Amino acid sequence: MKHPIRALPLALIVAAGPVFAQDTTEETPVPDPMELNMGVDAANEDGPGSVYTHSEHGDWQVRCIRTEAGNDPCQLYQLLEDGNGNPVSEINVFPITDDAVEAAAGATVVTPLETLLTAQLSFQIDSAQPKQYPFAWCSQIGCFARLGFSDADVEGLKAGNEAKIMIRPVAAPDQMVTLPVSLTGFTAAFDETAEMNAAAATATE
Repeated sequence: MKHPIRALPLALIVAAGPVFAQDTTEETPVPDPMELNMGVDAANEDGPGSVYTHSEHGDWQVRCIRTEAGNDPCQLYQLLEDGNGNPVSEINVFPITDDAVEAAAGATVVTPLETLLTAQLSFQIDSAQPKQYPFAWCSQIGCFARLGFSDADVEGLKAGNEAKIMIRPVAAPDQMVTLPVSLTGFTAAFDETAEMNAAAATATE
């Protein structure tokens, strides 16, 4: 569990396009190494697809992704540390207002690649009974679990003091690693995100 997590929220990851082979039937001119290059404009770091922190509430950040229309979708974000203060995991929470979806909110948790996937991920709010969630997939930046929260779960998060994410490392499957999730500021961050996303959805209709 030594590698820090530096992953973006799942909903904010932009997939790269396909790579196509080039036609090599024509001879490609060899560039002159002494020729002066006039350069091109660098990519706009504040353009569509870029991520920014809209606000902070306690231990939570409200992070959004810029869109061309300005209707930026947002999520709650918190970086999780182990007992030694090392960044180990991250959690992103997003409200769900679709009546066709059973969950009132969802979360994406990213853990290190050394996580024992078969042990699954446990999530606990204060002293409530923990719930287990399977991992969905792993990439170069870590392993992903997608959590669904009911209305009761959301109310528990709003009223609670601390949640816990529990995972097991592959190197020590008999040991449980517990990562505290502060709930300080969760209510304000969640309600603000829900309001902003609802306004963005209305603007696109």
